[in-house]
Amino acid sequence: MTREIRYQGAIVKEDQILLIMHHALKSDVSYWVVPGGGIIEGETEEECVIRELREETNLVVEVERLLLDEPSPAEGVYRWNKTYLCKPVGGEASPGHEPEPEVASEYAISQVKWFDLGDESTWEDKLVEDPFTYPTLQKIRKALGYRRKEGQKGVS
Repeated sequence: MTREIRYQGAIVKEDQILLIMHHALKSDVSYWVVPGGGIIEGETEEECVIRELREETNLVVEVERLLLDEPSPAEGVYRWNKTYLCKPVGGEASPGHEPEPEVASEYAISQVKWFDLGDESTWEDKLVEDPFTYPTLQKIRKALGYRRKEGQKGVS
């Protein structure tokens, strides 16, 4: 199933970004992603991001601005990604849920975790080796003015 645009939120607080872990139920594989999803008819892009982030992280966020507007990787579910910079304004970060039954039958949100944008050497190997999320995080870091430090894991 291919969808048109994924609206996702880079939730940033004190140089940390919040990611969610998807756990694929059939394959038993887990991976980190930037929270987000598809728009519902009648929503604005910002309303979509606010709703998706609340569903997936239990946080209330304020959308600051569009950060990235780019094609998705060829193998992805979506054709295009729009990443908005968001800041938390309420709630407690915890694993949320997927309200759509067809999506909930595919994977669950098993964790949320803050990752240091200024020091990727603290990131888990699973994240650094991820062919989808890691490049997205590098683009987010660049858009926010973070630079890779000497000796950090991963590729620039």
